[in-house]
Amino acid sequence: MTRASSQRVDPDPVAGSTTGVGRATARPTRPGRSSRLRTRLELTLLLGPPLALFITFVFLPICVAAYYGFFRWTGFSPLRNIGFANYRRAFRDPVFQHAIVHNLIIAGLSLCIQLPLIVWLAFLLHRRMRGRRVLRLVVFAPYVLAEATAAVIWSLMLQRDGFISQLFRWLGLGSWVQDWLANQRTILYALFVVLTWKYIGLGIILLLAGLQGIPEELREAAVLDGASAWEVSRYVLIPLLGPTIRIWVFLSMIGSLQLFDIPWIMTNLGPDNSSATMASYLIEFGFQRYQFGYGAAVAVILFLICFLFALLYQRFALRRDTQGALTRMVG
Repeated sequence: MTRASSQRVDPDPVAGSTTGVGRATARPTRPGRSSRLRTRLELTLLLGPPLALFITFVFLPICVAAYYGFFRWTGFSPLRNIGFANYRRAFRDPVFQHAIVHNLIIAGLSLCIQLPLIVWLAFLLHRRMRGRRVLRLVVFAPYVLAEATAAVIWSLMLQRDGFISQLFRWLGLGSWVQDWLANQRTILYALFVVLTWKYIGLGIILLLAGLQGIPEELREAAVLDGASAWEVSRYVLIPLLGPTIRIWVFLSMIGSLQLFDIPWIMTNLGPDNSSATMASYLIEFGFQRYQFGYGAAVAVILFLICFLFALLYQRFALRRDTQGALTRMVG
């Protein structure tokens, strides 16, 4: 009588398979055709509409602007191919060079003045005090105000007989009274004051949201270790607010490079183009002077400057913030 031999199977915890006389290997199951088809259908339905909108309203206009930038075209005359002449003209024009400098000055002032002011006000409004909600509302209210409305209000206030001049006279500073928007030395800084009043609320709200996400135990532990209020803010809160601050810096820099509406309404490029920006220069030549080919070239230059800044900022500033949010698919 023969005896049936039995196979002994030992689990292998390292390889995730079974070993023995008869080896059984565990193979990952692959999704079926219906599952893959459903996944593709879901991706198409979710990504299709926004992708179509992006191609229609972002990618195609950029390509069209790049195309017309090589032509001399007034909108009525036939297209005349002139190569890179429009781009050379833009970089050789002193007005456009000054417009780039004006945008960079606004961006630099935003980093040097707005950022410390936003951090200080955010820490102040984060404390528990009476009327905190009202103060937050007052600080954020200018941001939701229309740019045209804010520009008209401040244009009236900054006139020689406006509210600002009357305030200086009341404070005994009558020598400071002047037409702030007619002086080439003060017009850019007057615009920066308006921009700070208008957009500082967004930065404060972002930092307040970041402060609310910091565990209170970290602050309490630092206080128990003997840290002062300044040391808690300097070595605990501000480093933890780093991602939020970097996001605000990115938004502020892009907004400074694309600045148009408030300077245009308040000054219309100012006396002798002293408040011109790249966007206002584009509108003046592209639409008011009907030089659409040249305006398209300036638009492409503005896009490339913003795009290059976004790439560099993503590479050197935002990279460590986004690395933790990315997951690697293991299959």
